[in-house]
Amino acid sequence: MEWDWNFVWEIMPTLLEGLKITILATVFGAALAAIIGLVFAILRMTAPKPIAKVTGFIVEFIRGTPLLVQLYFIFFVLPDIGVRLPAMLAGIIGLGLHYGTYAAEVYRAGIENVPRGQWEAAKATNLTGRQTWVHVILPQAIPPMIPALANYLIAMFKETPLLSAITVLELMNQAKSVANSSYRYIEPMTLVGVFFLIMSLISVVFLRWLEERYAQVEER
Repeated sequence: MEWDWNFVWEIMPTLLEGLKITILATVFGAALAAIIGLVFAILRMTAPKPIAKVTGFIVEFIRGTPLLVQLYFIFFVLPDIGVRLPAMLAGIIGLGLHYGTYAAEVYRAGIENVPRGQWEAAKATNLTGRQTWVHVILPQAIPPMIPALANYLIAMFKETPLLSAITVLELMNQAKSVANSSYRYIEPMTLVGVFFLIMSLISVVFLRWLEERYAQVEER
């Protein structure tokens, strides 16, 4: 089967729409993962022991099960108990929960690297717990963690094709739909690979820039 440029231009709008959904799912999933990861990390480090242990179990359970299984559970199982979510929202929640558990470990490592003297100085100046976290600890802990968190962002982007399993019309699902209806697979599947490669390369360049920037900050 020969490459058909006319067919490429014909399907391009459909694939670009799928790419937009893929990017949106990644961005919102990453934002949710950043929030969930921070909550998990703080609970494991500061909550009473029973809550910290339960949080630790939840984190390890989610990390230990495949993302695809979690997506199926959220989209297909939760409706049986009355929780019905749109496919896109279910996908974002699944991505956020899954990668939030990995982000939690990054946060925890970053927070533990903050010198103990910073905690003692905050206590000596009568800062509240919230003020200590917001104004002293997190501003020092988060910047060095950004490159590691960006790595998970790239990994999340590459796993968005799994959302096609719960009917999200992301890039891969759009390409499969085009291929199945036209019986031409070479163009849509090749374009999917090209789109993912381009976005991944852009992300890698951005990640390298972040690493260099924060390496310079740490040296200062």
